Amino acid sequence: MQRKFLTNLGLMLMLNLLIKPVWIFAIDRNVQNVVGALDYGFYFEVLNFSFLFNIFLDLGITNFNNRNIAQNTQLLNKHFSAIVVLKFMLAMVYIFIAFTVALLMNYKADQMKLLAWLAFNQILTSFILYLRSNVSGLLMFKTDSILSVLDRLLMILFCSVLLWGHLTSSGFRIEWFVYAQTAAYGITALVASLIVIKKASFTKLNVNWPFFLMIIKRSLPFASLVLLMTLYNRLDPVMLGKLLPDKPIDPQNDISTAHVQVGIYANGFRLLDAANMIAYLFSVLLIPVFSRMIKRKESVEKMVKLSFTLLITIAVIVALGCIFYSDELMKLLYKEHFEKSAEVFKLLMGGFVAVSTTYIFGTLLTANGNLKQLNIISFIGLVINFSMNLILIPRLMAVGSAYASLVTQFFIAIVEVIIVQKIFRFKMNYRYLSTLLFFVIGVVLLNFISKAVDLRQLGIGPSGNSWLVNFFLMIVLSVGFAAGLKLLNLKSMLLILREDR
Repeated sequence: MQRKFLTNLGLMLMLNLLIKPVWIFAIDRNVQNVVGALDYGFYFEVLNFSFLFNIFLDLGITNFNNRNIAQNTQLLNKHFSAIVVLKFMLAMVYIFIAFTVALLMNYKADQMKLLAWLAFNQILTSFILYLRSNVSGLLMFKTDSILSVLDRLLMILFCSVLLWGHLTSSGFRIEWFVYAQTAAYGITALVASLIVIKKASFTKLNVNWPFFLMIIKRSLPFASLVLLMTLYNRLDPVMLGKLLPDKPIDPQNDISTAHVQVGIYANGFRLLDAANMIAYLFSVLLIPVFSRMIKRKESVEKMVKLSFTLLITIAVIVALGCIFYSDELMKLLYKEHFEKSAEVFKLLMGGFVAVSTTYIFGTLLTANGNLKQLNIISFIGLVINFSMNLILIPRLMAVGSAYASLVTQFFIAIVEVIIVQKIFRFKMNYRYLSTLLFFVIGVVLLNFISKAVDLRQLGIGPSGNSWLVNFFLMIVLSVGFAAGLKLLNLKSMLLILREDR
């Protein structure tokens, strides 16, 4: 099972590292620079609002289905024909709830129009994730890897034409960005549907009310968990939009306005979102693997250690590098509000280590069915996040939201690790923990040194943006340091890949 995990993780990482950085840096970043922080902040607030009610599109069916199909592949045909009908019904519920709440929150006409498109995109995304849960549940990881990047690849093509194709004389509009996403999600959903229909030997849709009630009942613990996680992860921009004024306090400076602060938060969030895409892939692969191992009563300790070591090593290098070079990265990527964006970025990237930890330990608890504990943790996390946002946003604006996110993520990660230790009774490996601590200290020192040394004085590196050379050198040395400590052990990975398992 470790061999299957590593080979497919390698393929999925390769595809995502080829496609998603292009999407983030060449497309998404350029869109924000073209339309400006104000318009992008307007989009980003409504986008995150549309995420808040995402759970009503799914009710935990996707997570339940991934685990269930991995353990009972013969149920695919029976479940697929009925769940598709149920998903259509839930889409109607989602639309009703999202628009009702938007009206209650006094959303304006332009916000409602944008919400209509973004809500439709959420429906398409939900269908894609459900379809992919069938593919990964069947352990068809190569196919799932291609599906995981298909929507982004299509969006790169569509947005490139809109940004640089000179199709119209007018400038790029944020609405075009949303329309490109709709087209890309639609095509991806169609491709994924054809793959699953073939595997399920699908013939017709099945309206089965007792089955619907059974699926919803069994999925509700997943549903409440996803709802709570969505809220504490997506609430920050929505609260910024509602707790800050629409008009600037100082007429000469619009930085205090809600949409600009949401735009600043989006600047800092973008690289975290990019990093999370990679970390999320671990959970996609691990939930069916953990589920099958637990059903077979196989020990998961080695798999947990392997996956956690790989992810936390990457997370520490990325997070610390981004914290130390936050000012330079924000100035490189954006045209305005660098300093505030850098403050937000530091705090959000600090939380990436905690988020990466939850992608391993939270996934293990999900696969083991410990949903009551996860729901309690997530509820407390939501209370912490909401309370801190309520207190800090009026004082610190986007930076206050970033502090709320950092504290919430570390609280959840620490508690999940404690619960996993209590349930699975893994042996406390003090040598391994000491190695991890030594590695973190080493990466911090490498960052300090790389910031202090000016390579141009040594005759090394280009005359402009020399920090980029220092930054990449720090990453290379940190990876080498991890290999020296055997956290990234190439020999062990090769041995696993050669196993006939």
